[in-house]
Amino acid sequence: MAIKKPSLIVQIFLGMFLGIIVGYFWKEAAPGLHILSDIFMRLIKMIIAPLVFSVLVVGVAKVGDFKSVGRIGLKTILYFTAAAIVSLLLGLMIVNLAAPGKTMHLELPAVTAETGIAPSKEFDAKNFVEHVIPSSIAEAMSKNEILPIVIFALFFGIATASVGSKGKMVVDFFDSISHIMFKVTNYVMAFAPFGVFGALAAVVAKQGLGVLTGYVYLIGTFYLGLLLFVFVILFLICFVMKIKFFKLLSYIKEPILLAFSTASSEAAMPKTIESLERFGCGNRIISFVLPLGYSFNLDGSMMYMTFATVFIAQAYGIEMTTGDQITMLLILLITSKGMAGIPRASLVVIAGMLDHFNIPVAGLLLLLGIDQILDMGRSATNVVGNAVATAVISKWEGELGPPRSNDIDKVKLD
Repeated sequence: MAIKKPSLIVQIFLGMFLGIIVGYFWKEAAPGLHILSDIFMRLIKMIIAPLVFSVLVVGVAKVGDFKSVGRIGLKTILYFTAAAIVSLLLGLMIVNLAAPGKTMHLELPAVTAETGIAPSKEFDAKNFVEHVIPSSIAEAMSKNEILPIVIFALFFGIATASVGSKGKMVVDFFDSISHIMFKVTNYVMAFAPFGVFGALAAVVAKQGLGVLTGYVYLIGTFYLGLLLFVFVILFLICFVMKIKFFKLLSYIKEPILLAFSTASSEAAMPKTIESLERFGCGNRIISFVLPLGYSFNLDGSMMYMTFATVFIAQAYGIEMTTGDQITMLLILLITSKGMAGIPRASLVVIAGMLDHFNIPVAGLLLLLGIDQILDMGRSATNVVGNAVATAVISKWEGELGPPRSNDIDKVKLD
């Protein structure tokens, strides 16, 4: 009798466990294993642009007309904005009540202290437009800039739908491309356990298991905020919309784990699409909402940026007034767009906030050692937030059908 191959989720857990062991006991050799993580992340980045473009073009074209796109788009953006505000406010509430930074009592650093990260510039309308609207779709795809790809795909999909029967061949072509990209995704995902193994081995070897010792309170309070957002805020949203929240979680547990273990919500995107299709979300809604979510619906990352900024201010004994915190919230609604999946992008945005409020940017040194741990939680939260958003929009549009089989052991990788 043939031995049954372990499911992908079991393989990923095994990779995490072995990575911790190897990183702890073989500190000299383990850092070199980071190349496995690099290979996996490059493979993921290789498929993101063609996958996003093809599924979004098909999704928009299937909507059929600009009025429908506008209706769904308006609902989506309103939901994303509301969720972002709630996550930002929850982050502020937790960090102000728990005050993890006040336990450190640090002296103000010298102004010449280096962090290795340059602060981002203050909001500039011209730079924002240049970031959103591509001057070249080829350049945007080569750099995996999701937001410009989304903008071009919207125009392309609407135009394809508007030409009627002449566009059917194009829709069928990109529909075939999207199915091919899903197959490529399965091949890439087969390498995920090795990527997770290499990443954790390198992190543990470099920082050691004791890296968490001085930051247990900080990590605990931040993860408390994430859990409250997922199991209170998102649960209540699903309850009101009559969506089975815990069943949805059971369908997306694999992409959640992948995002958590790789600290990249981008890495989990292909699997999230497949999981939501099995849950019963409408294909055209998934194709439209999910790619937009990776630019506009970054619940975990948004919470982290308010949490981290106030934490650093607390650590140096700098008081941020209510007005300062509201101003920070409004700025972050704009400056955070399009950063999901980009390593250390949250730190760059935080650096901009620190500089804006005259808080020492060198305070980022407090976070660099544990950013990987924090990034794991916020990346997983981003995945859950986007899945709930897709389910909600599907429900609003009457396109949330009954779930299909969720036996992930039957999903073959070859």
